[in-house]
Amino acid sequence: MIARGESSTVEFKRSGVAQLGREICAFANAGGGVVLLGVTDDGMLVGVQDHNRLKSEVQATARSAEPPIMVEVGSVGIILVVRVLAQESKPYSFGGKFFMRQGASSQQMSRAEVRESFFSEGLIYFDETPCSRFDLDRDLAVDAWATFCKRAQLADGLDAPNTLLNLHLIRDGHMTHAGAWLLVEDIRKISPSATLTCAMFRGTRKEHILDRKEFAGDLYSIYEGCMVYLQANLNTALVPNAVGRDERLELPVEGLREAVVNAIVHRDYRATSNVQIYIFHDRVEIVTPGGLPPGMQEEDLGLKSVPRNPLLFGIFQRMSLVEQIGSGIRRIRRVCEEYGVPEPGMAISDSWVTTTFFRPAVAQLESQLESQLESRVLGLLCDGPLAKSVLSKTLGQKVISGQLHHVMRRLMTQGLIEFTIPEKPSSRLQRYRLTDGK
Repeated sequence: MIARGESSTVEFKRSGVAQLGREICAFANAGGGVVLLGVTDDGMLVGVQDHNRLKSEVQATARSAEPPIMVEVGSVGIILVVRVLAQESKPYSFGGKFFMRQGASSQQMSRAEVRESFFSEGLIYFDETPCSRFDLDRDLAVDAWATFCKRAQLADGLDAPNTLLNLHLIRDGHMTHAGAWLLVEDIRKISPSATLTCAMFRGTRKEHILDRKEFAGDLYSIYEGCMVYLQANLNTALVPNAVGRDERLELPVEGLREAVVNAIVHRDYRATSNVQIYIFHDRVEIVTPGGLPPGMQEEDLGLKSVPRNPLLFGIFQRMSLVEQIGSGIRRIRRVCEEYGVPEPGMAISDSWVTTTFFRPAVAQLESQLESQLESRVLGLLCDGPLAKSVLSKTLGQKVISGQLHHVMRRLMTQGLIEFTIPEKPSSRLQRYRLTDGK
């Protein structure tokens, strides 16, 4: 470690605990790191005296951070090793200041960086912050308030300021962003990227656009307009019944509705991109900016939910647009299964979450491709346990595809494969292996 020199995870200190709090804080705000006491900046071993006293001082320094930082301290010969493990209560401060690791040095965080850290760790929710662009007296129209009351199942004639205060949409005398998004006539006046764009393409690529429409009212109106657009541009069949014929959309309306609501309520409204819905010949893609919210892993989808915008989520729940937390993805999968269409695919990155509905015209082909993929996965696992990322790379995928996620989940449900660490499904060391039965 000393031979490799200082880095984003390694710091040398010649002696003592001066400035040590800064280094510990910076590592705690990152993914952890190691401080070696008794090593000069150029890597010379000089050692330190009285290790027991120093260990106590190091622990006292770490405990004086806000919140306290857990460290492990041990001796290796004449060197004292301070190991800062990955922490769970970011961001951390020391002496009233926040620090972060940049390359091989620790730097004080700017106000913007501290604010971003609070957002990224889920300590501040943007939908609860005051919206300076919305003035209650100037921007709240009588018709908009009446419509909101009807949607939120409120009694007629209620006083707007008091009611909004009770709903927590007004805080500290200011309208929150959630309240502004639900009551403004044109959401672009409040948050320019809070719109939703629908587009229809010829074929399977974004090359020949046939139609495009942007929705920019309040959030509920945006949701309604999007659903009308989808139902107008997807195929409808006439299905005979005992008394005549019913119209049946090629994809389940309930599943599409759930996915659109998820995109609106769980997106990152600080992102500069909006929600985008693409209709292709073979699929419908619902693209949500922001990736997964803090505290959510891909394996958690369909099992739990961490709302990125809890205040907005609560109002949508009051409007009967969402049910209990964590049920959305599960319900989409169940609805598609009952409707007889393929389970939607999920593709996740740090910046986007894409939900893909496969149109029935290509359902049979998708099924054949998934069967082939299942066979290849089982064949690779015959040689021993592998991580999903290794499987994806071996299969020639640049990123882990939603189709591979679906196949792995189905193989596990069928009892053909299993986790190597079943007690920790989200572990970074997780691998997949064939079951004894296979």
